[in-house]
Amino acid sequence: MTVDMSVSVGGLRLRGPVLAASGTFGYGTEVPLLERRALGGMVSKGIFLRPRAGTPPPRIVETPSGMLNAIGLQGPGADALIREYAPLWASWDFPVLVNINGESVGEYGELTSRLDGVPGVAGFEINISCPNVEQGGMYFGNDPHAAAAVTEAVRKRTRLPVWVKLTPMVSDIGVIARAVEAAGADALCAVNTFVGMSIDLNAHQPRLSFRTGGLSGPAIRPLAVHLAHQAARSVRIPVLGVGGIMRAEDALEFLVAGCTAVQVGTATFVNPRAIADIHDGIKAHLETHGFSSVADLPRYLPRD
Repeated sequence: MTVDMSVSVGGLRLRGPVLAASGTFGYGTEVPLLERRALGGMVSKGIFLRPRAGTPPPRIVETPSGMLNAIGLQGPGADALIREYAPLWASWDFPVLVNINGESVGEYGELTSRLDGVPGVAGFEINISCPNVEQGGMYFGNDPHAAAAVTEAVRKRTRLPVWVKLTPMVSDIGVIARAVEAAGADALCAVNTFVGMSIDLNAHQPRLSFRTGGLSGPAIRPLAVHLAHQAARSVRIPVLGVGGIMRAEDALEFLVAGCTAVQVGTATFVNPRAIADIHDGIKAHLETHGFSSVADLPRYLPRD
């Protein structure tokens, strides 16, 4: 049986359902390590309008079944991205979305305008897990009105696909999902990292210089599957599942829970072949169960 692995996600037709998640692949220099045939697409490391130094080390700490990171969204800024990385992306046979960040609604809009129409930029993934400096540091992703305002600001400045990456640190992810859908999002990515802390018992202080960091890896997968499922139940636009995917079986859980595609990040630190292994494992599962395409996989999506 020939299995069709292609999927349509938020304005893009992808050759496969497995994408490289933001952060873990930088701006693409790690791509040569991959079997590119298995890569449906890539989301770049987060970028701000201007260069950003990030947090001082130590920035990464291993935890049981995962890792904490506090990179601080270090990046070269929009001009360097356009000059150094976008021309490389334009030569690739898969799409690259840029993960965009800002400290105000206006900054998100300005960054989108700067990148819109740049060859190699196939779309935008909005990181709403940033603090809104105009509102005293409240995170955009924790408030449906703020999340919608950012989404609308980006939507007004581009016709490219707009995906919104949801934070898990909310009481009801469905409320945020519906708000950004109404504001013009083409797809949702669920979810970003959880906030965690690890203490060094020799130094009697946090292991990360920033004290807290984003927890990723298999430790968060059941939580991420639940939140992705809740988001998918709440909206009509596609949802990409993110969080702790190490094997094909992990990715399939997200797909059955209602996601259209998945993103893989931390797993590639352990296994550079992770994306290919997950892609091929999904295909083998579909073949074994007699499904001719990813779209044929049954979804568990009861609506309230």
